Amino acid sequence: MKLIVKKEILLDSLNNTARAISNKNLIPILTGIKFDLKEEGLYLYASDTDVSIRSFIPKNKLTSLDEIGSIVIGGKYIVEIIRKLPNTNISIEVIDGYKMIVSTNNTEFNLNGINPNEFPNLDLDETKEPIIINNGVFKDIINQTVFAISQSETRPLLTGINFRINGDILDVIATDSYRLARKLVKLDRSDESDINIVIPGKNLIELTKMLDNDSDFLEIHLFNNKVLFKYNNIVFLSRLLSGTYPTNSNIIPKDFDILLECSFDDLYNMIDRASLLTSDREKNTIKLSLNLNELMISSNSPEIGKVEEKITIDSDKKIDISFSSKFMLDAIKSFNKEKIVLCMNNDSSPIVIKSNEDDSLLQLVLPIKTS
Repeated sequence: MKLIVKKEILLDSLNNTARAISNKNLIPILTGIKFDLKEEGLYLYASDTDVSIRSFIPKNKLTSLDEIGSIVIGGKYIVEIIRKLPNTNISIEVIDGYKMIVSTNNTEFNLNGINPNEFPNLDLDETKEPIIINNGVFKDIINQTVFAISQSETRPLLTGINFRINGDILDVIATDSYRLARKLVKLDRSDESDINIVIPGKNLIELTKMLDNDSDFLEIHLFNNKVLFKYNNIVFLSRLLSGTYPTNSNIIPKDFDILLECSFDDLYNMIDRASLLTSDREKNTIKLSLNLNELMISSNSPEIGKVEEKITIDSDKKIDISFSSKFMLDAIKSFNKEKIVLCMNNDSSPIVIKSNEDDSLLQLVLPIKTS
């Protein structure tokens, strides 16, 4: 194997591929990146069995391609070496079986590799009719829901995001049982198959880091036990979480006694300031008190102190309700609108956050009983 490639081109592909390497992996071959040079270009592979990534540098982006071949090389070493080399052409050559020479005009690294035949055979086959979705739209879907997944492995399904397709509507839900985020997206075509899958949230976070905020499109290829995403020259394969995701439609109230339209900035900043006097031990609890046209946000911690902040608002309702400031801030932040609507019934019913400008996004936060 022998090639020459510009540093920035190789580093970009290596950075993407290395996202599939787990620091906790005890299997030596899975700590490496497989270089596979073919006539059409250079393929880079990495896998931790949970996520597998293949990136591709086509022949026309290589400075030269002299001998095809393959090798597996330590992932963290090769990425750091390429990162710290000067911005110039980099020569890569495999000699004596499994030794890789990485060199520039003035620097040479001699690295011990592993037999590429030991690397797992990754099944990266695609379906004939993938779901096509805009890059930016997909990033929004994940960013507006993933914060609501559970961080606890006691209920593994809740560490993932539920994707359901009904006709031409993609329904995406994340919940940790204390809060819920839901995003609806209209697809370009209707899908008659019954799609209901759960993708690990941490895998989707890694995927979004690889996507640009541009008008390109992402292909989603669905299988029984895995999902494959294809974007430009990157293929990202994730396992699915097994089990039936809980049905959440019955926990979202359909009618509300109180609809409170608030300025995004006012509400967010009030809650953010009140949260300064809360602690994790007390569930970051703050209180919202609505008394006709006066809205008050307050928090009271025996150890720290208390704070109250009031604004005038257009309302003729009354309610006192407590909730986690952290959960509410996460929910509000997902909207990026000038105004949001808090929908409430009583101090024990879920708080639903919506926007009159965008009915595709819904956030739900359960109240906290304080007495």
